[in-house]
Amino acid sequence: MFLKKFEIRWSDVDANRHLRNSAYIDYMSHTRMSFLLERGLGQENLIKYDLGPVAFYEHIYYFKEVFPGKPIYVSLKLKGMSEDGRFFNFSHDFYNHKGNNIARCEMMGGWINMKTRKTTGLPAELLKRFESFDKTEDFKVLTSKDTRALNQKPEDLIDFKP
Repeated sequence: MFLKKFEIRWSDVDANRHLRNSAYIDYMSHTRMSFLLERGLGQENLIKYDLGPVAFYEHIYYFKEVFPGKPIYVSLKLKGMSEDGRFFNFSHDFYNHKGNNIARCEMMGGWINMKTRKTTGLPAELLKRFESFDKTEDFKVLTSKDTRALNQKPEDLIDFKP
């Protein structure tokens, strides 16, 4: 399991004096980028293959409040991936300095071609690296249907006049 340590900064705290919601998202994003960088999926390779990661959703479940003064740790495991690597699902757990699980998040995303702005599979070299990542016990091979499993569709405003 990949684990990243964070010190809670003053700017990470909200009006209730605990870790703000958006800080959890920042910490997970930083954890993912650190993880990918360590495994050869940093900016160099992303530029080489014209790839960019995109988030589809992040579901966070909070178990305990987190306050400044003690570090927290964010884990990352691969919960799912499509056969071509186009779609991925990461599982993040947050732990306090004692190892207590304080929050959990499931994040689904994909890779886009930076020129066409469409989802794309990973090149063989990068797909091989992805396949070697630590996986959750409930790892699943994803399909495009999994990206729409929550049945969320955009609803435009009719006769919108700002």
